[in-house]
Formats: sequence, C-alpha cells, structure tokens
Amino acid sequence: MLTPDNDSQFANRNNYVSLVANDTILVLANKIGTRPRILHWGPILKQTTPQQLEQMATRQHAHGGPDLDIPASLMNDLSSGIGGHSGLLAHRLGKDWGTACLVEDVELHGTNAVTITCNDNATRIRVMHKLGLDPDSGVLTCQTRVTNTADTPLTIDWCAALCLPIDERANRLIGFTGRWAGEFETEDIPLFTGSYVRENKSGRTSHCNFPGLIVAAQTTDESQGLAIGLHLGWSGNNTVRADRLSDGSTFAQMGEYFFPGEMQLGAGQHYDTPVLYAAITDQGLSALSQKFHSHLRQDILSDSLQEKPRPVHYNTWEAVYFNHDQATLFDLADKAAAVGAERFVLDDGWFGGRRNDRTGLGDWWVSKDVYPEGLTPLIRKVTELGMEFGLWFEPEMVNPDSELYRAHPDWVLQLDGVEHIKSRGQHALDLTRPDVTEYLHSKIHSILLRNNISYIKWDMNRNIHHPASGGHAVISKQTNALYELLEQLRTEHPTLEIETCASGGGRADYGILKYTDRIWTSDSNDALDRQRIQRGASHFFPLEIIGAHVGPRTCHITGRKLSMELRVATAFFGHMGMELNLLNEKPNDLDVLKAGIQLHKAHRTLLHSGAFYRLDTPPHVNAVGVVSDAKTEALVSWVNLTGHRQTLPGKIFFVGLDPKLSYRTKIIWPSPAASRTLPSIIEAAGLNNAGTLLSGEALMNAGLQVPLLDPETALIYHLVSE
Repeated sequence: MLTPDNDSQFANRNNYVSLVANDTILVLANKIGTRPRILHWGPILKQTTPQQLEQMATRQHAHGGPDLDIPASLMNDLSSGIGGHSGLLAHRLGKDWGTACLVEDVELHGTNAVTITCNDNATRIRVMHKLGLDPDSGVLTCQTRVTNTADTPLTIDWCAALCLPIDERANRLIGFTGRWAGEFETEDIPLFTGSYVRENKSGRTSHCNFPGLIVAAQTTDESQGLAIGLHLGWSGNNTVRADRLSDGSTFAQMGEYFFPGEMQLGAGQHYDTPVLYAAITDQGLSALSQKFHSHLRQDILSDSLQEKPRPVHYNTWEAVYFNHDQATLFDLADKAAAVGAERFVLDDGWFGGRRNDRTGLGDWWVSKDVYPEGLTPLIRKVTELGMEFGLWFEPEMVNPDSELYRAHPDWVLQLDGVEHIKSRGQHALDLTRPDVTEYLHSKIHSILLRNNISYIKWDMNRNIHHPASGGHAVISKQTNALYELLEQLRTEHPTLEIETCASGGGRADYGILKYTDRIWTSDSNDALDRQRIQRGASHFFPLEIIGAHVGPRTCHITGRKLSMELRVATAFFGHMGMELNLLNEKPNDLDVLKAGIQLHKAHRTLLHSGAFYRLDTPPHVNAVGVVSDAKTEALVSWVNLTGHRQTLPGKIFFVGLDPKLSYRTKIIWPSPAASRTLPSIIEAAGLNNAGTLLSGEALMNAGLQVPLLDPETALIYHLVSE
C-alpha cells in the first residue's frame, strides 16, 4: 500500500530529496508547486549537491520549440507540453485530461524511501508517488496512486508506475520475447528515435511479452558497462515502452494495459499501479541480474522457504500423462526415491472426469474411478519413502464438459454477444465473482486439509481473450482476485509451497512471486532449449526458483535425443527435478541420474545463494557460473550447444573470483570428463582427479583451455580456494 508511514518526516526543506542505498543514489527535485523530477539515478555522488546537478542539467531554447525548455517529471503530464508519451492518460468523458500534478507534500521514510504527493485542482486528480531504494541491493521500487477527488467518474486509460529517465549513454535495448516452449528469448536492438512498445493482452505475463527490459551501452557485456534493468511486478496485462525523443532524451515506462473503460474511479476512489522494479550498474549485465536476485531473495520470496533446501522434484506428467494407474505410480515413487527425489508431484488427471485435456476442469474432487480410496494410499507410499507430496491444480479454468460448467455456465469470463475463442477446450472462470473464488477456495482448502500435501503446482493453460464480467473488462480485478485467493490459502496453510505455471513460463513475475515459490520456466524439457530459456530467465530470476527438470532421452516436444549427462548438467543449474518415465530408462542412465542428483544436493547451497554470472562466450557455447559471497568457491557450467567453427576450442575465462586467491580447479561433471583427442588439458591439469591449483587472476585474465568436446556436451567446473 502507498499510505505514508505515521513516523515519516517532512523532507522538503531544501526542495530536494536524496535516497541512498547500497551503491546507488536517487536525487529528486520536489519543490512545492512544481512537478517532481529525477535529477540523478545511479552511482553515489559523494562530492556533488542536488543544486549542482540541477545546474549542470540546464537546457536552453531550441529553434522551433517553446521559449523555455520543458523539464521532464515523474509522469510527464500532458499539460506540460513535453514530447513523447505521458505517464498518465485520464479523463472524464473526454474532459479533465490535461493533468498538471504539482507537488503538495513530501514525506521521507528513513534514508531510502519517500512519498511525494501531487495535486491538480483543475482536473481534481491527486497523484502519489512512492519511491524506495532497497538497502541491500540498491533496486529502485516505484509505485503510483491516482485518486479521483471529484464527484464525477474518472477513466484511466494508462498509468505508468513512473516515467523513468534513461542515461543517454544507454543506447541499446534488450527486450524479451518467445513462445510456448521457447520462453525468455532476448532481442537486442539499437535504441532509436521513436517508441519501442510491447503490449501484452493475454491475461498473464505471457510467453511472448515478459514485462522486463534492459537498456545498456553499446559496449556493455556480461562483465562490464552501463546496464539498466526494469521489471513490472504484475501478473496480468501490461505495456512496456521506451521512448527516445527528438531532443535525445529517453524515458522508460511500464504499467497495466487496460481494455476500454476497464479502470474507472468513482468519487474518492483510487488506483494503485503495480510496482516497477529498476536497477542500474556500470559493472555489466551479470551485476545487474545480481541486484534483482538479491532483492527478490531478501524482499519478496518467503523467508521460511529461504531457510529450507529446495527439494529435488519428481513430476509424473511425462511419465503417465492422463493414464493414472496406482500400481505404476507406486513403482515410479520407488524409482524416484531410489535416484534421490525428495518431492513427488502428481500432475494433471487425478480429479473428477479428467481423463483427457477436454474434460473435468473445475471438478476439484479426487476421482473415484482412478483413486477409489482417495489419494491417501499414494501419499502414504510417497511419504514413507521420505518424499514430500505435491499436487497439480488449474483452478482458474473450467472445461465446458464438466459438472461445474453445466451447473454454472455464467461463471466464466465472456463478452456479451461475442463467441468464445476456443483454446484447449477450456474457458477462464470469473474470479471477480465472490461465489467463484469461494468455490475454488473451499475445494482446494478441503483437499489440503484432508491430505498430507506440502506443495501445489498452480497452472494456467490458456490466454484470456475476452476478459469481461457484466460487460466490463476486468483483467485488473481478475489478477488481484487471484492474488487474494493465493494469499488466503497460504495464510491458512503457512507451510504450503506453490509453483507458478502457465503452460510453462507464461506467468512469471515479481507480483506472483509474493504468493508463490517456484517458476515452471518452460514446458520444454529439451536440454538445449532449456540452456537458452534458463539463461534468459536468469536476467531477473535466481536459480533457486527456476524449475529445471531432467526430461526423457527423446523430448516429446522437439523429438531431439540428448544424453543423460547433458540433461543432468542443464537441470543442475536451477531448482532441479525430473520429469521422465523412470521405468523406461536404461540402468546406466539411472546411475548417471542418481550421481547427478547427489552432486546437485552437495552443491545446492552454493547454487541457490551465490552470485550468478553469465559468461561472455562464442555463439556455440552457453556458460554460466555461481560464486560464493566470500569468493572462496565457484561452480561454472560450459555447454557446447553446437560444434565450433575453429579446429580447436578457445579458453574459458572465469569471472567473479578473488584475483589474490588460488583455487583448486576440477571438472566434477561428467565423471570422468573426456576429450575427443588425447592428451588434453584434462590430463595435463589432472582435472578429473585432484585438479590443479590456479590463481584467481590467471583464471579470470589468462583463461583455462577448454578440451575438445562433441556438440551437445557439458562440463561443470568446481573451484575451491586453498
């Protein structure tokens, strides 16, 4: 909420506010009666005053423009005359649209947060900005509240969390796109004069328009250079935009995408934007990601979960699909426990008449046809084997072929007079109706009460094309109703863990992660697909919440056949799990899988708490690493996605180490590692055995030769200081 703290102090004595946290400072000009402005956001300036910053930014009249330069503000109000896109578009039946929100009050909360209240007496709109810098990570959080202070309704067509000015040295955009089974793809394009806009109308964060954006200098790479990251913590429709104006200034905005008339405020009502998370660094893209990872760990994810090792999963989907058979599931549980699984998740097909993906959604009771004694025997079997039990749900959807839909066809989101768009044989339930959320809560709550279930996989498998209730667009209300339902269940079941899944990574953001604990990153368990997907997701999400599973030898999506060694190495750098039919795997592959799981368990504390790095490599390689906070230990993965053009590979240049320390360097996966020709660096440096002691400065600056490897081959290096 944006309500100021009771103990906050009036902080406008000198017309400026400076927020300081970690290595970042935000300097604001906020004189009463003016539009609030950002004077500087970036590295701490110890010898510079706000007055100097304001003076240094003095701009002048340009021919063809207004007599005085128009300064930017936190919302770039329409009435200001500034070029580019305004951060607030609101009106009353076409009137009262020229907002001029001027500072009325400023309240400082400690040294790292401020609330700036602005008012426009003419349009009768109040705008309140809440800005904060996270003390640990330096991440900037921004949220805006718009209040209608008039007696007549106010329609909001657009409201950004903030109009964030972008350092003019950042002239390159890294946006996020993708598709089902190919999420978190990055697009790298030059920043141009004009508007970069991505609109998402899917009712979730989507597979193709993840609400994140990175703006960087042309020469920035993973280890050096200016990088600015932005992410909207919101699980519904959104717009991401960056506008470079003809005067050379650039502004980034993120906010909800509203359907026509969706956001209307009555007298005295207010609207809160989702939170915008932003970070800036001059140390490259990996340092930028580390800021976001730190903030998510410290401020958003569950504290209790952070203290618990992330259990290795076994998920039944790609083993049985809808063919649930208790004897088979018992055998799978035995196999899963034998290779090291710590959690057994029963996926789709356990409830109602759900024997295929066209029936049963909404009928949330255990199927007597498949489980005549309920889930108790299977849960007992799983827990006796020392594993936790998890269960799949898709609460927000309903099949027309279901008891629920036949009883309540009016419970779905639908646009009057418009035929439903068919998708997966299901419709979206209207969560804005209390009777719908009460039904869902009662069914899920009852199952959790009656069974020893510690984990839910919460899925959402289709876009919402016609998000209307009573004729009005309601995705904003629908998303908040989802949050309320999740919060209610977590309050009643405080140890319950929830995975966010939407046909894979279709709903992944900091908003949903306030109520969930893990992201199902993609439905593709193809290890080569996953190398790219997980690298893209890592820009904003740390490894411990990136669900990563060892799939079957032949991927059911791509048809590609990949070795167990590569599949294990890919799932190793994430929240590791399995999703394959263990009853069909070769004994040798099961041995490899078991060894990989044991290795992951031995190193997951480092993987799930250390500083994450993406290495700059040739296009045929994906390399990532994790370094402990004390820089005394590191794990690095090197994967040949394809073959290389040169006759021999180059070197691996390690990152994040202490140049003054020496590190015992080994290859720990696969064991033993093998080069295509002998002898190689593996033999010369004893990398399969005791390893070799190498200095941090040499590992980072001289590099270590990579052995000659086949395509689709992975190595995992382990470094420990001595």
